[in-house]
Amino acid sequence: MSASEDRREIVIIGGGIIGCCSAYFLTRHPSYDASRHKITLLEASDIAGGASGKAGGLLAQWAYPSNLVDLSFSLHQQLAKEHDGKSRWGYRETNCGQVVVKGRTLSDKKEEQSGDGNHESLQKRSAAAVSNLKAARIPEDLDWIEPSLLRAYESMSGPGETAQVHPYLFTTSMAKLAQEKGANVILGQVTNIARSNDNVESVSYTDKASGESHTIPATDVIVSAGPWTQTVLPEAPISAMRAHSVVIRPTRPVSAYALFTNIEIPANFNPAKKSRPTVGAPEIYTRPDDTVYCCGDGDRVVPLPPTSAQVEVDPERCQEIIDQVGSISDELRDGEVSLRQACYLPNSVGGGGPLVGLTHTKGIYLAAGHTCWGIQNGPGTGKLMSEFVFDGQAKSAKIASLDPRDQF
Repeated sequence: MSASEDRREIVIIGGGIIGCCSAYFLTRHPSYDASRHKITLLEASDIAGGASGKAGGLLAQWAYPSNLVDLSFSLHQQLAKEHDGKSRWGYRETNCGQVVVKGRTLSDKKEEQSGDGNHESLQKRSAAAVSNLKAARIPEDLDWIEPSLLRAYESMSGPGETAQVHPYLFTTSMAKLAQEKGANVILGQVTNIARSNDNVESVSYTDKASGESHTIPATDVIVSAGPWTQTVLPEAPISAMRAHSVVIRPTRPVSAYALFTNIEIPANFNPAKKSRPTVGAPEIYTRPDDTVYCCGDGDRVVPLPPTSAQVEVDPERCQEIIDQVGSISDELRDGEVSLRQACYLPNSVGGGGPLVGLTHTKGIYLAAGHTCWGIQNGPGTGKLMSEFVFDGQAKSAKIASLDPRDQF
C-alpha cells in the first residue's frame, strides 16, 4: 500500500455522545497514527447541544439492545476509572426502581414536619410509619418521597447493574479527550456528502462562526447526527421525537435513585387547568451534584428544527413535570428549578433500536437511532465505529441485527 493510500481522512458528523465517543475510540485504536490519519468532528451547533447534553444519564445493564449494552456498560466503568469519571462527569452507581405514588393537589402542604420546620427524615419517623414502609418494601433512604403517598416500590436492578453520568459533562469530556489525541472539532453545519461510484469523496459544511462554505476530503464518514441524520443522509430511516425535562435543586441533598414513577393525579390537582391526565409518569434521576433531573413523555407536536440550538421549549410541558414531581416530594416542590429544556431523541423508523455499521456506500458508516439509550450505549457504539473504520468490521460485539444495510 502506498503512502497516499495509507492516509485516512475521517469525518464524523454530529457532536453528540455517539460522535464524541467515536472520535475518542478512533484516537485510541491500535492502528491510529496521527501523522497519517486525520479525524474531523463536525457539529452544527455545540458539542452536546442536543439530547446528549439534556438527557438523564442513566446507565443500565438491562437496557437495549442487549448486543450493545454489556460492552458499553463495561466501557463506562473503564472510562470512569481511567479518566476519573467520578469527579469529571459524575459517574457513580445508583439505585433504580419503579414507584407507585398518589399525587397531592398543588395546594396541599405537608403536615409531618420536625420541630425546627425542616423535613423529617425517615430515620426520625415513628416505629409504626417505618414498619409500614418496610412492609411495602420501600427503601429506608428513599426519604424524599412523601411516605404517606407511597403505594409500592419495586427495585429494577441489583448492585452494580445501574449507574449514571452527567450527560453534558461526559459528552464534552469525550470530545476533549479525543482532541488531546489529535481529533479536530469544527462547529459547522454539514450541507452535503459527495459520493462517486458508490464511494465517499468529501463533506461540505457551513462554518458556524464565519458563515463560509468549506469542503474537506473524506475517505471515511461516520454519520452520527442523531435526529438530524436524515438531513445529511436522506436514506437513513431515523425519526425524531421531542422530550422535555427540568433540573431542580432540592431543598436538601437526596439519596441516589433513578425512579420510574406512576403518579395518580387527583381530580382537583390543578383547578386552573380544565383538562388533566389521570396518571403521570415522569422519570426522576438524582445526581451527585445535588440536583435532580426530571423528564416527561415525548411528543411530535413541533417538527425537528434545523439545529439543536433552535429547539422550541414548551413552558407548559415543563411546568407539568414540575407539578407532578412536586406533588410527591416536598424537597422537589420547594426546590429551585434551574433548567427548563427540551431536546429531540433519534428513533429508528423500524423501531428495532439503533442502526450501527456499514452502509451501501463505501466509506460511509451509520451510527444513529439510539432512542433514550444514547448515553448508555455511546462508548460501545464509538468503539465499534473505530473497528469498522480501521478493521473493516465489528470485533467487540456481535451486532449483525443492527446492520443499516438491512433497513435501506
